[in-house]
Amino acid sequence: MLGSIPDLLRLVAVPVFAWAAYRDVKTRRVPNRTWLPLAVLAVVLLAWDAYTVWTSPVGGQRLFFLRVAISLGFVAPLSYGFWYIGGFGGADAKAFILVAVLFPVYPTYLLSAPSVALPLQQTPIGVFSLTILSNTVLAGVAYPLAVAAGNLARGRLSMAMFIGRPVSVSDVPGEYGRLLSAPDGFTRSGLDLDALRMYLQWRGLSLADVRAKPDLYRDPETLPEAPNPPGDGGLVTDGGGPEWGAAGGPDPWGAEAFLDDIDHSAYGTTPAQLREGLEVLARSEAVWISPGIPFLVPMFVGLVVSLTYGDVLFTLLRSVGLA
Repeated sequence: MLGSIPDLLRLVAVPVFAWAAYRDVKTRRVPNRTWLPLAVLAVVLLAWDAYTVWTSPVGGQRLFFLRVAISLGFVAPLSYGFWYIGGFGGADAKAFILVAVLFPVYPTYLLSAPSVALPLQQTPIGVFSLTILSNTVLAGVAYPLAVAAGNLARGRLSMAMFIGRPVSVSDVPGEYGRLLSAPDGFTRSGLDLDALRMYLQWRGLSLADVRAKPDLYRDPETLPEAPNPPGDGGLVTDGGGPEWGAAGGPDPWGAEAFLDDIDHSAYGTTPAQLREGLEVLARSEAVWISPGIPFLVPMFVGLVVSLTYGDVLFTLLRSVGLA
C-alpha cells in the first residue's frame, strides 16, 4: 500500500481505535492517555499537510482549507455538543474531535494495482471526518436490528426485544447498561447500572444483601452514618461493612439521601428511577437490560469502512437519486 507519509501515519489510528473499542466494551472506561499521543500526531500531520498544500504550485489551497474549516468548525463542535447534552460519553466526544483533526480531508492509499485507490467512494464535499461520522451512525443503527434478530431467533418476544436482552438478576452487578424492567412493566428510562453499583458501594452492600432483606434496606433508618465513596459505577468489588446509623425521613431505600450526598452525579439518575430499579431487582429473578453499544465500537467500524470503501451514505443516497 502506497500513500503520502502523513496519510500512512494516520493509519496508526486504526489499532488505537480498535483497542479503545475493546476497552469500551469490557469496562466502559477509556483512559485519557489513550488519545493524547494520537492528538499530538493529528496536529503535526495537519500542519504538515497544510504546509505542503500552501507551498504547492499545483493549487487547490482554497478547497483544502475550506474542508479543514468544515471539519474543525462543524464536526468537532458537533461532537462537543452531543457530549454536552448527554448524547456522547466523554471518550466518544474526545475520539470524534480527534477524528476531525486527524482526518479533515480524504487520504489516498494506492494498492498494488495503480488504478485502485482507497477509499473507493468519495463525496463531492470531500470532508473525510463527515464520512466517518455518517458511517458510524449507520453502523450504530444496524445494532438494534441485530439485537432484535437475536432475540427473535431465541424466542424472546417483548417490548424490549429491539433494544435489550434478558439477564438473571444475579448477573446484573456485572453488566453495563440500563434496566428496561419497571414495577409496572417495560420502561425506556430505567435505572442506570453504573448508578446502581455506585449506590451499593455507597451503602456497603451487595445486590444479594438487598435481595435477601429488602424490607430492612428499604428503611432509610439503615443508611450509613459514614457512607463509602461511591466510585464511578465501574465494575468494582462491593464495599465492606460500614457502621449503620439513623438517617431518618420518609425516603425509601435512602435514594434521595444517596443522590444528595454525591451531588446528584450518578449519570442523571433520579430518586424515582433508583427506587423503582431497586424494587424490581429485589423481587425479580430475571430482568431486561439495554446494554446499548459503546459508541466507540461503531466508530471503529465506521473508521475502517471509511478508509476502505468510503462513504456508504453517499452511495445509498445516489442509488435512489438523492445525490
